[in-house]
This record gives sequence, C-alpha cells and structure tokens, in this order.
Amino acid sequence: MNDKENIDTIGLSRRTVLAGLGAVGIASAGAGLGTTAYFNDTESFEGNQLTAGQLDLLVDWQQTYDFGEGHQFVSAHPDHDGDGEQSIEIDGTVYKYSDFPDEEDEDSNGANIPVLDCETIPPLSEADFGTDPVTGEEMDTLVRLTDVKPGDSGEITFSLHLCDNPGYIWMQAGNISESGGAGTEPELIVDPDNMGDLGDAINARLWYDEDCDNVYDAARPVDIMLTLDFSGSMLYNQYGGVVSSDPITINGTTYNETTKIDLVELGTRQFIDFLQNAGADAQVGVAYFDGEGSNDTQPRTGILQPLTSNLSDVDNALSNLRQKLADVVTGGEPSSPGDGDGNPDPFSNASGIATGTYIGEGVDDAQGELDANGRASADKRNIVLSDGQSFNGTGSTQFSSPIDAANDARAASPSPATELYTINVNGSASTLLAMAGPAGGAGGDPVFFNDLDDPLNIPTVFGNLAAQATQEKVIMDDTLANVLAALADGNGVPLDGNRSTLYDELNDAPDDADRDAFRGDGVMHCVALSWELPFDVGNEIQGDTLGFDLGFYTEQERHNDGAGPSAAA
Repeated sequence: MNDKENIDTIGLSRRTVLAGLGAVGIASAGAGLGTTAYFNDTESFEGNQLTAGQLDLLVDWQQTYDFGEGHQFVSAHPDHDGDGEQSIEIDGTVYKYSDFPDEEDEDSNGANIPVLDCETIPPLSEADFGTDPVTGEEMDTLVRLTDVKPGDSGEITFSLHLCDNPGYIWMQAGNISESGGAGTEPELIVDPDNMGDLGDAINARLWYDEDCDNVYDAARPVDIMLTLDFSGSMLYNQYGGVVSSDPITINGTTYNETTKIDLVELGTRQFIDFLQNAGADAQVGVAYFDGEGSNDTQPRTGILQPLTSNLSDVDNALSNLRQKLADVVTGGEPSSPGDGDGNPDPFSNASGIATGTYIGEGVDDAQGELDANGRASADKRNIVLSDGQSFNGTGSTQFSSPIDAANDARAASPSPATELYTINVNGSASTLLAMAGPAGGAGGDPVFFNDLDDPLNIPTVFGNLAAQATQEKVIMDDTLANVLAALADGNGVPLDGNRSTLYDELNDAPDDADRDAFRGDGVMHCVALSWELPFDVGNEIQGDTLGFDLGFYTEQERHNDGAGPSAAA
C-alpha cells in the first residue's frame, strides 16, 4: 500500500502478495516507559517510542498481446487514461511507456516508466485491467484472454520496487486449473477425453528484463569503460568516505570499516566476474578521475586499465582500490596508481589531498580509449560513477564540462557513439542525469541514470549493469504448464537481487551465498513472462482454459537468511 500512516503491530517481518500484485507495508508502533526512584526523587524517561521498519513491495507492469497484428497494449499499472499503455501524470507532466524505448532494439516500442518509484506508484486498488483487444470484453483480472488462437503470443513485464528495507523476493503462482471446456467434434477426434491441454501447448519464457522493455535481449559484442571517481570523498572519513562501521571482505582482504571505494571495488569486480562466467563478447577498460593538488594545475585523471578482452587483467586493475585511490589523491603518480605501500587509513588527516572532481576529464579519457582501441563491430558503453560535484578545485585548470563531454561521447566526438550510464552516489544528481543517455541520443534519460541515496547499493547497480552487458538472464524456458508448476512449487522461484552473482534460481538453495536480497531503495528490477501458442498446435486445445494466479512474496533481509518460510502464506 502507499499509505504509510497506517499503524500496525511490531513483529511483522513477512508479507505476501499473491493473485493481486499488491504491496504491503509496516508503519509504526509506540511504547512508553516511566520509573520512580526512592526518597521521592523522580526521574522520568518520557516520550519513548519504538518504530517498526517498513517492508513495502510495489509492483507496476505492462502487458501486451499479439493476435496477428503486432503486439497491442492490453493492460498496465499505472495507466492514468485507461488505454492499456503504462502512463502516469506527475506534477502536471504525463509520462508514458512509449516515451522510453530502447533505441538500440528495433523490437522495442517503449519501457516501463523509469520515473516510477515508491512515492509515485499508485495502489493496486486503482489498477485498470483493460480490455481484451480481440473480444472487447472487460478484463477483471490481469490475464483474461478468451479467444486465443495458434500463432498468438503475449508478454508481461513486472517492475518490482522494494521500499524502505532490503528483502528477499520470490515469484509465485497458485490456483492453477485446466479444463477441456466444451468438446467440439474436431477436438474430440484427436482428444476423446477432452483433457485440458493448453498449458502444455503454450511455450513460455521467464527472465529478468533488465531494460524493462518487454523484449528478450540476446547478447551483442560490447566495449565498456568503467569511469570511476577517485576523489578523497570515496575513501576518507573526513569527507564522508566511510559509510559503515561494519567490516567488509573483498577477495580475501577484510577491512574494519566500509568505504565507498570498497563498495566500488566489490561491485566492479563482481561485474567482471559475471562477464567472464557468462562468456560475454566484451572488452573492458578502466578510467579514473580526481581533482588537482595544491602544487599542480593539471587534473589527476587517466586510464587505469586499457580496453582488453583479458578480463583477468581488468580484475587485477580493480583490486586494492583503496591504495590506488590514495596514491592519486595524495600526489602519487597518476599514470600508475597502486605503487604505494601499506593499507591507507580512512581515518587519517586528509586535509592535504587533491581537491575538485574532474568528471568531464574522466569521460574524455574514457572516450579517447574507446576511440583508440574499441572494436568497430561492438556497441560502446561508458559507466560513470561519482559522489561529487564537478568543479575547478583550488587551481586554475580549465576543465572539460561533464555535460559537454558526455554530449560529445554520445554524439561520436571523437568516434564512436557511446552509451553513457551514470551512477550518482549522493553527489551531483542533476549533472549526472544530464549526462546519461543512449548513443546518438539526448542526455537526461532516466533509463541510463542510477541515483543512489545509500552507497551500500553500489554493488547491486553494477550487477544490474553487468546483466545488461550480456544476454538477459533466462530463469526458465519451457511450457507454460511447467513454468507455472515451478512458480507454484513450495515458496515459488527465488529471485536474485544482484544478477552479477552466479545464482541458479531453479537448482540452487534460496539461501545460497550467491543469491542477494533486493535493496530497499525502490530501484526498479524487472521480471518478464512471455508466452506463445505455436502455429502447429492441433485441434486438441479447442475450447481449453488455463487459470492461474501470479504474485510476488517478500520478507525482510534482517533476521532472515533467504531460505523463506516453511510454507508460502
């Protein structure tokens, strides 16, 4: 629900959504405490309160149906004008599914609206299930198609937003029923018992639709630059670099606290590991940018790792980023960071480090590397992460505007035309959004922009971007009957909040170490279900019906290990 004012009791840690795709939250509860000492001396502790955390799963979707005339909009949520296309009006501006197409995918005519979040997704009670485009009948459930013919196909992309707290999510099915319906003469000749055969006849695919465009994307060759902020605020506590007192372990090294650059190392190395294990046709390089020191007038930017298909070299370049960053910001040789010795102390006095953040210069360096060593046959992508403003520092350096640098990169100046993905970690959101956009297109595209309030979500974002650099991950490719059976088995199919980890949703345990919870920041994750009734299906399906519920279940990450309840609620 969107109403976060409802009062509930403490202790509710699990919530289920089945057959309605709704969202449930936990709000707050209060408790008072007072005490009186002896000798008439009164000491009071007033106004005490316990507030229960919130676990709020919101779902939006876009459904399409192809009955011989191309995919038509069937239903969506939200759909402010009831025409079947996902749309919403926010502060007088209408956003529509067709406003956000994947410009590199000729089969895409849009994408689930990226500006939808925990504040703007309306409650399920406002959902409009649309009209069957063949029969014209109103649909009172998500799927109610009553004249399906061989050759028809359909698809639903669900967009999941877990609000407030991290949690594990399962996709579920229930109430599966099949009927042979009225037995026509042609059907009874081939199916004299008039069995329900429709589920076995329909081919289905369940997958992570990473770009939320209702289309399964196969692999393409890609050249990727990771352009990383190496400024002091990524490491030193003095400038907000320490984000948690919890220890973090990366590749066998444990640090007593967690910094932003640690999370970048964890996320980027998972990114590389995913590409390696997926056999991706990818080259990857690494650029970095900082500011300028008090004794120089040149921005400290450079190429940490040139583009290469040897991803082990990239993984090595991304190791021990604490030291490599420290070498840059404290005046180490920018062309070969990582030469310093020891373990940099995030709590040391960092007053003398370089100042400023040259995002634009970093983008220029990355674009130059793509121009020099990129492959003509490969898509070009630059993933830029920053936690700061781009400005001139304390010196007189004339720096490249980050927006101008991004505009040039997208427009192939210098060649090639490059997709700009940006990740804002409590920095200059407006600048990084203006930079983000497709190759050959305009900036300011929210599809290419990731805005993180919590740096702990950095690895998850890199995981999602890694999945977009390969073919989209298929969870199951089978008959619809078998897909529904898997979703109905036990607690359903456990979903992975970070697709860069090597998790098998059907064969690995739900509490496997490679399965991650979904972060509770409302970031959009899309799961899609497509179906097709082949042309060569015979008369045995005439009049058959297949009924089922679909839903999503979530439970909070804290105090749970992902194994799930003993039985789905």
